[in-house]
Amino acid sequence: MIKIDIPNPDVVIRQREQKPVEGEAPIPSVFGFIDFHKVPRDKGGMLLFFNESNELLFVGKARKLRPRLKKHFQDQVSPLKDHRDEVAKIEAFVIEDAMEREIYETYMINTLRSKYNVEKNFLLD
Repeated sequence: MIKIDIPNPDVVIRQREQKPVEGEAPIPSVFGFIDFHKVPRDKGGMLLFFNESNELLFVGKARKLRPRLKKHFQDQVSPLKDHRDEVAKIEAFVIEDAMEREIYETYMINTLRSKYNVEKNFLLD
């Protein structure tokens, strides 16, 4: 049997409000998130979306993490388009190798039981 260890996330962002300090520019909120800048722009990897109960909603992979993350909150074709209000936490994992991303995505969807990934869910209920 093959053993796959899920790494620790490189970045975790949560919904929060900015508490501006005098002279600080306001950061626009996107569905309650203001920390997209912490997610690497030009690195590939995985994105995991969780609700307030820490239930995994969706697992996605990307060649460039930050642009893909933003698209999940803008696209009308994103699997999260009807569930954006549920997202309370996002974990980002930097994984540069495309084959590793594919393996991790399928593994995470099936072992962590992602709620809204249907295309790679191989476990039968």
